[in-house]
Amino acid sequence: MTLIELLLVLAVIVTVGGLAIPFMRNALDDIRTAMAARYVSARVMGVRIEAVKRSMCIGLRFEPAGSDYRYASFADGNGNGVRSSDISSGIDPQLGAFESLRDRVGGVQFGLLAGVPDVDGNGNTGSDGVRIGTARILTVSPNGTATAGTLYVHGRRRQYAVRILGITGRVRVLQYREGSRQWVSR
Repeated sequence: MTLIELLLVLAVIVTVGGLAIPFMRNALDDIRTAMAARYVSARVMGVRIEAVKRSMCIGLRFEPAGSDYRYASFADGNGNGVRSSDISSGIDPQLGAFESLRDRVGGVQFGLLAGVPDVDGNGNTGSDGVRIGTARILTVSPNGTATAGTLYVHGRRRQYAVRILGITGRVRVLQYREGSRQWVSR
């Protein structure tokens, strides 16, 4: 081989490698964001199982933490549901430590990316990713029903939603497809 052939081969390898990096970065972002959405879904289902097992209301409380949220579960200590005032006064005990998505999956947080409509198709509804009532407490009753709402999770470019159906307590994970501008079930 001559030096020119060797340089040509190296140039091709560098070019192909340079083209592959953005594709790999986008694929990694999609994997991380999907994993975070599935984790949130499993966390909600775990709260539902705990409520049925204990025969009491269990709440998953979301608190703002900078530009993201942290969350922990609480038990209903006095039979009137999980309430912010009862949590503050210690009546509704905390069942586990607070955690955040950033600690579980780097580069992913709660929120709605700019230009992405919410699951109901409404645009300009803000970027808040926790939409489960003003108290931001997802409460599950002993019979499995839950507070209805949506938790939005995003990475750099990918957007997912964890939808909680109140009357049944079921959880659905949806992905926003930029090309078709639609939410699809995952």
